[in-house]
Parts: sequence; structure tokens; C-alpha cells
Amino acid sequence: MLVIFDCDGTLVDSEILWSKATVEVFQEEDLEMSVEDISSTYAGMTNVEIIAKIEEQLERNLPFDIIQRIEERAEKRLEKLQVIDGAHEMLDQLDYARCVCSNTNSDKLEANMRRTGLWDRFRPYVYSAQEVGTKAPKPDPNVFLHAATVLDVDPKVCFVIEDSVHGVQAAVQAGMRVIGFTGASHSYPGHGEHLMGGGAETVVRRLADVPATLEALKDWQEH
Repeated sequence: MLVIFDCDGTLVDSEILWSKATVEVFQEEDLEMSVEDISSTYAGMTNVEIIAKIEEQLERNLPFDIIQRIEERAEKRLEKLQVIDGAHEMLDQLDYARCVCSNTNSDKLEANMRRTGLWDRFRPYVYSAQEVGTKAPKPDPNVFLHAATVLDVDPKVCFVIEDSVHGVQAAVQAGMRVIGFTGASHSYPGHGEHLMGGGAETVVRRLADVPATLEALKDWQEH
């Protein structure tokens, strides 16, 4: 069995920092959008995808440097990045093979995981969707299928821990089972229901609950 973790918003509490940075920059452009709007609609997407979606909705182009401005603002906030409560304790209890699959590029993944003491707990099994396989980001199943292929595990016996609907949908398309996670700071009312609607079998609010949940779902599948 392979346990696959998303990183942002699942292992590290970064989604809220990106959302706040995005809202700040949008406000400078007179775009009214709340942190909850960003988290509920765009969590798990790349900045390029987010801007493209918003430009489509607005039917106009945003400033050419808007992504750079968001990333610069977010990087300042990421200096104070925190690991999700219970992540290390949960990993101490996890006896199965594990890896990270994310839409974030590998340099940022490594930086954020090093900041939070997670890098050495997963390397070299850390995969960026935009750098492997077809290079298609979630909700495409590309990165999950790549991990299963590299680690020689049947997707049917892979469990994915995800905080975003796009991530859940990608895992389901890959033929994997999903546990939704709603314990990060960017979680919002209805978050769990959205993840279940995307295909998660259950939802946990604490990473400490992941090992027991995995065992329960594994046993349920086997019997």
C-alpha cells in the first residue's frame, strides 16, 4: 500500500498564506475577493490557472506582472510557514510507503518541506505535477499515476490525503482512494462536503486521525 500526500494545505499550512497574498494583490487591482473565495474555489490550482480562470470570468486581462506580485508577496509570508499540527507525529505512526504529489514546482516544494522539517521524511519521493509524466497539473491524474508507476504500486491500493477538490478529483481519476483533509487554516464552511462531493471516501480534521482511518478503510476494502 502507498500513502500519497498533497503538500500545501495538507502537510504545511501554506494555502492560507497564498490566499492572503492573492487577496492583497487583487485589492490593489480593485478586485473584491475574500480569502474564503480563493480557498473554496481555487485551492490546489497553480497561479497561472487561477489568473486564467479569473480573466475568463472578468472577460479582460489582468496586469502582466500580477502572478509575479502574488508570488513575491507570498514568499514573504512563507518565511513564517508552519507545519500542520500533528504532521510529524502522524508520520511517526505510519508504517506504509509514502510520497508527496503536488502541483507546486519542485524548488518551492523542497523549500517549504525543509522549512517545516518534512523534506528528509519524504525525499526523494516528492513529485511535482508540472515536472513529471505529461506535466499536466491536478485535476489531471498525471502526478498520482506517475508516483504509482515509479513506486510500482497498483493505483487501487493507493490512498491519497488531499485538502482540495481538484486534488481529490485527480486521485479519483487515477483510480485511487481518497481521504479529505480539512484541518489547515484555509478550511472553510462546507469544505468537507466539497471534498466528499469530489470523491473522498471520508474526511478528517486532524492528521493524527490519518493512521487509524487508513487502517479502517483498508480493512473495509479487504473484507
